[in-house]
Amino acid sequence: MPHSSFCIVRGPARTYVRRGPRSLLLRPCCYRLGEGDCFCSFVFLGFDPFWSKPDPNISVHTDNPDLTPCFQNTILAWIPSIYLWAVLPFYLLYLKHYKRGYIVLSMLSRFKTILGVLLWCVCWADLFFSFHELLQSRTPPPVYFVTPLIVGITMVLATVLIQYERLRGIQSSGVLIIFWFLSVLCAVGPFRSKIIAATAQVNILFRFTTFFSYFALILIELILSCFKENPPFFSPVNSDPNPCPELNSGFLSKMTFWWFTRMAILGYKRPLEDKDLWSLNKDDTSSIIVQQLHKEWDKQKDEWKHAESPPLVVWEPKGPTKGGNLEEAEVLIRDKRQHKEPSFLKALLRTFGPYFLIGSFYKLIQDLLSFVNPQLLSILIGFIKDKDAPSWWGFLIAALMFFSAVLQTIILHQHFQYCFVTGMRLRTGIIGMIYRKSLVITNSAKRSSTVGEIVNLMSVDAQRFMDLVTFLNMLWSAPLQICLALYFLWQTLGPSVLAGVAVMILLIPLNAAIAIKTRAFQVGNMRYKDSRIKLMNEILSGIKVLKLYAWEPSFQEKVLEIRKNELRVLKKAAYLNSLSIFAWISAPFLVALTTFAVYVSVDENNILDAEKAFVSLSLFNILRFPLNMLPQVISNLAQTSVSLKRIQQFLSHDELDPNCVETKVVTPASFLHSINLLVPSGSLVAVVGHVGCGKSSLVSALLGEMEKLEGHVAVKGSVAYVPQQAWIQNATLKDNILFGQQHNEQKYQNVLEACALKTDLEVLPGGDHTEIGEKGINLSGGQRQRVSIARAVFSDADVYLLDDPLSAVDSHVAKHIFDNVIGPEGALKGKTRMLVTHGITFLPQVDHIVVLVDGKISEMGSYQELLKQNGAFAEFLRNYAPDEDIEEDDVISSEGECPKKMSTRRRVCEKKSAEPPQPQKILTDKLIQAETSETGTVKLTVFWQYMKAVGLVTSLVICFLYACQNAAAIGANVWLSDWTNEPVINGTQRNTSMRVGVYAALGLLQGLLVLISSFILAMGGINAARTLHAALLENKFHTPQSFFDTTPTGRIINRFSKDIYVIDEVIPHTILMFLGTFFTSVSTMLVIISSTPLFAVVIIPLAIIYFFVQRFYVATSRQLKRLESVSRSPIYSHFSETITGASVIRAYGRENSFVCLSDLKVDENQKSYFPSIVSNRWLGVRIELIGNFVVLFAALFAVLGKNSLNAGLVGLSVSYALQVTMSLNWMVRMTSDLESNIVAVERVKEYSETETEAPWIIEDTRPPEDWPTQGEVEFVDYSVRYRKGMDLVLKDLSLRVKGGEKIGIVGRTGAGKSSMTLCLFRILEAVKGEIKIDGVRISEIGLHDLRSKITIIPQDPVLFSGTLKMNLDPFNKYSEDEIWKALELSHLKRFVSSKPNTLEYECSEGGENLSVGQRQLVCLARALLRKTRILVLDEATAAIDLETDDLIQMTIRTQFEDCTVLTIAHRLNTIMDYTRVLVLDKGTIAEFDTPSSLIASRGVFYGMAKDAGLA
Repeated sequence: MPHSSFCIVRGPARTYVRRGPRSLLLRPCCYRLGEGDCFCSFVFLGFDPFWSKPDPNISVHTDNPDLTPCFQNTILAWIPSIYLWAVLPFYLLYLKHYKRGYIVLSMLSRFKTILGVLLWCVCWADLFFSFHELLQSRTPPPVYFVTPLIVGITMVLATVLIQYERLRGIQSSGVLIIFWFLSVLCAVGPFRSKIIAATAQVNILFRFTTFFSYFALILIELILSCFKENPPFFSPVNSDPNPCPELNSGFLSKMTFWWFTRMAILGYKRPLEDKDLWSLNKDDTSSIIVQQLHKEWDKQKDEWKHAESPPLVVWEPKGPTKGGNLEEAEVLIRDKRQHKEPSFLKALLRTFGPYFLIGSFYKLIQDLLSFVNPQLLSILIGFIKDKDAPSWWGFLIAALMFFSAVLQTIILHQHFQYCFVTGMRLRTGIIGMIYRKSLVITNSAKRSSTVGEIVNLMSVDAQRFMDLVTFLNMLWSAPLQICLALYFLWQTLGPSVLAGVAVMILLIPLNAAIAIKTRAFQVGNMRYKDSRIKLMNEILSGIKVLKLYAWEPSFQEKVLEIRKNELRVLKKAAYLNSLSIFAWISAPFLVALTTFAVYVSVDENNILDAEKAFVSLSLFNILRFPLNMLPQVISNLAQTSVSLKRIQQFLSHDELDPNCVETKVVTPASFLHSINLLVPSGSLVAVVGHVGCGKSSLVSALLGEMEKLEGHVAVKGSVAYVPQQAWIQNATLKDNILFGQQHNEQKYQNVLEACALKTDLEVLPGGDHTEIGEKGINLSGGQRQRVSIARAVFSDADVYLLDDPLSAVDSHVAKHIFDNVIGPEGALKGKTRMLVTHGITFLPQVDHIVVLVDGKISEMGSYQELLKQNGAFAEFLRNYAPDEDIEEDDVISSEGECPKKMSTRRRVCEKKSAEPPQPQKILTDKLIQAETSETGTVKLTVFWQYMKAVGLVTSLVICFLYACQNAAAIGANVWLSDWTNEPVINGTQRNTSMRVGVYAALGLLQGLLVLISSFILAMGGINAARTLHAALLENKFHTPQSFFDTTPTGRIINRFSKDIYVIDEVIPHTILMFLGTFFTSVSTMLVIISSTPLFAVVIIPLAIIYFFVQRFYVATSRQLKRLESVSRSPIYSHFSETITGASVIRAYGRENSFVCLSDLKVDENQKSYFPSIVSNRWLGVRIELIGNFVVLFAALFAVLGKNSLNAGLVGLSVSYALQVTMSLNWMVRMTSDLESNIVAVERVKEYSETETEAPWIIEDTRPPEDWPTQGEVEFVDYSVRYRKGMDLVLKDLSLRVKGGEKIGIVGRTGAGKSSMTLCLFRILEAVKGEIKIDGVRISEIGLHDLRSKITIIPQDPVLFSGTLKMNLDPFNKYSEDEIWKALELSHLKRFVSSKPNTLEYECSEGGENLSVGQRQLVCLARALLRKTRILVLDEATAAIDLETDDLIQMTIRTQFEDCTVLTIAHRLNTIMDYTRVLVLDKGTIAEFDTPSSLIASRGVFYGMAKDAGLA
């Protein structure tokens, strides 16, 4: 009867179906059912309408389930549409802001659009068919109008979206992929029903056809939407040589990080290199990020100024003109200001907040999803118990578990990706801000924080932000997870849960206390570590001085003392750490134990069955993470807030005023008083005065570097500045001279000629393309200074400020430079020049002379005028004038005053000069690289070495304990599983107290074993750290000087800081995690296999996949980490270079290009950091997928073996499987970390085994206590070279110096003067021949016996941070009186006694708070204290004004009257009265006789004396 309709009427017990003419029965039916049911009452026989829910008998309790057509036609059909319309507004908002150009219409896009139109046609064909039926007077139910209409409009929307996305440049649409996926998913049920029904009903053929067409079309749409479109047209990405594939990857590829696979494979095939890294996405680059952050920070500062201005206005008029009140007012204002500073936090939130929130959204979904699987486990156990349940339930549950786990995996890793990228951007932003600030910060502010501290802001504090951001979401997520878990637990076990909660709450303060204490230990540890590294840094910088003075033991003691304290703190921290691991492992168990114990003991009818036990256990396991993370995140937050404060304080420091307007804060150290000085344009002005009278300060004032208290400073035109200590960049020589200017060959050659650099270029290995090491390490002091002058000359500025540039070059070079550059006829004639100088040779040729005394101008005028005035200056001139003509010419030291690295300066002395370091340096770099790359898998010997350092027995015991603790854990859970299967008799279980007791015993045994094993491991780790560090330190003190000459200090310091830190703290922790995860994973597999043996079949393929993923990951990730750490140090070294040269950079106006350079270095670093984040996500998704398969198969095999398994075993095996994902993931990470970090052991070992110099003391051949009594020195056929493979520096030298003789040693640069003195100390060992002192061969006695009996005043005055007394007498050998006597003789007594703490006066690092001259005097005092029979002077007075120099020469003549004195002469007049003069030339003796006979013989010496005006 085609005209009849069905009406369903509910009776009390069953459903009636009545058939009859439509007109009669439709209304009564509807009335009975309620109006809504007519909506889809055109239904097949035997189906309940949708509104009464699907009939359980049809949908659930059957072996052949189905859904009611009504449900299929409404809810299922509408789900995709509801989803698409719900996300539409947000998506349109996103598309509006997404601009990447449009995509050209492709075949793919055309196909998708055509299919979309077809789908719309199919849907509306259904609609029109319903109208057609209506016309045929067969009224179809309303659902047949509504659903096609809704779906049809949605299809139109989807089709329009396809095109709109194309115009906005979207290559792959996640929104649509999900939409098509939902459509297919929701159509699968109806598809099956239709096929089943097709056999029964054929009358509505049209709807069948449209449905199958619809299904086919959405399936094709889903497949097509998985492919991505071409990149957008006009997209700026094209110019990139190696763009990041993420930008152009499809939605699915983004979700699973498939786009990273190519790099993983490449990294597996060969070690990755810089060129393999992708460029950063535009949004991650410094230029974009720092700009945004800067904008927000400026807004904050403006708001703050705005908020601060009213009180200023109020205060100003009130303060009476009396100075005091004004100051009070100012103080008050500044106090007010202190309360509210511009907030850097707000700036950060505004810049990075929105992006971070996307990650938080993902986290929310993931948190909710994590509770699905425990519920499914509960259903699964129920299913196993119910022997009549249809088997498809089990398969469905297993599939849902798998699906939920996969979804959780994908979402969790998206969340992490957003968090890590936010962290990465934060670091970029903070580093950029600090760098920009450091270029404009005032000097007083700069003094308040050392270079090291500012670099720390960049490295440590920025890193803290990065670490915090990763888990910042735990602040809200942890409470949410805890609440949800407790809710579900309450549902399972009722009020007994409160007992567990109580245990948790009790554990929180324990965890918090541990965290706080650990933090305190960390701070203490950092303090010790910092002081140890600082000391090591100084030791390495001054290693040569330590060797010359034989001071190594004293400093080694100091380092070991600090190290002892450091390890003591580490040990305490390790005890605590063991406790916290105990808490972490035992917490869930204790909670479970108390909950179960209370549950079964409260009421004997409470039965602990499998469902309750294992569902609770899986919920307790979910609880473990938030409970432990929360205190950590909070303590991290506290730490980061400290960092935030420090960064904010630094960014709020005063800036140098570009217009040199008055600065508010008055600095106490004001050097210059009431100076009035006008320098006419184009004139040459000389500034002279004693050490420390403010000459350099005057130059700084003109540069705008000093804080101006009052008055007016003006400089007309551009400025070029040559500082007293040349600042050289780590770049090529040419780049150092051009300094960012356009290259002009003619001008460049002229500059090289004028600055006497032509000859040096011939010597340097790469000419002007030679790479200059850090701090100009491979140039001599003179060369550095000449490069610095060349830079100034090339810059072609209007005003030249030259701060004593001639003191570091040879006399003939100084003359050359004065004549060709500075002087009246030089390259700079016509420019305004201000020359600070100590010498007076050039004074007659300058236009004006300014004489400074104690920061005031005492006289000024031309040379002649000052002579006429007959003041202090004329007096000074008269004293020196006779020999002065020569003198200053020779003023200057064969090479340099620059008190940085002397060793290298020597190298310049032999014509080889700069050659060695360069090739050598490249070579060592290469060696290190090659070695680490080859750790594709780290050589087992390295693990073996570490195990030996820990102790072999200890290592075995640790492994054994770990195996035991896992056995205990399995035992406890098997026992629990057995307990839950105990039969229930009369509604109760027997032996509950025995069950609880054994469970508790096993669990506590596990906790105890954990405690002991982690404790032993920590002790072993500290032991290893102690032995490895001690060996390294011992070796470095015994290493010959040549090693330090060819190895950058940074590289050695790295061993002492980074590598030792890794051995101290990272490796033990990593091993602990590795062992933990390894044994957990193994025990999981054992449990699952023992409960469902079939699982063994699956394990093999999963293990193979796991192994491959792990190998791919480890190889790639290790290399990425290495590239990241290699590219990290240039950021900091460039930064410290910038800070030291800030005044030069500012003087030349090169700030912007340095900012760009810094940005570039940060981007280079992030380029390797970004893929290493992604590699973790890539790994996570793949490994967790394997874990999810473990869950799937554990559940599947449980379903398959349902008849032979009990619920307890299934609960045990599946709850273990649910945990395995985490441990599998961490196991790979830990393997990788262990391989990356164990390299530190290798690196430390490598430097602990470098060759050493001769022993310090040889007992059998110790010379007598009073040796040498005569001070007679004899060279016999002596030859020496710097290092193997280099030319001889001294060739067959034979000479004899009688005791008490005074010998001057002279010669051109590179003649071997300094080398000769180094040979006396055996810094260089003989190739052949020997040296005898008082007839004792020095090669046969210990180094310390030799070195402690000779004294040297070295060329570079090196001081160590510590008290002045320590610097003079580190072994406390001398009385205070002796020390004061020495200070008096070295003319320092006045200076020292004027200081409040006299001998305890703290010298800063490198003696920075003393002037170079004063440092030289301290070295003289050291010599006077030791008072040995032989004294060596190495160009010792290059940095001292003439008067002080005279005093020193006087002291030496009187105090060392009966000693043998060897002087490397720099001012020839000082040695004219010596016994004999030795003239060296190219390593051989040219002349050796008394000064008078040498002048008479008119040889080499005569020429030099003539040059200097002495002959």
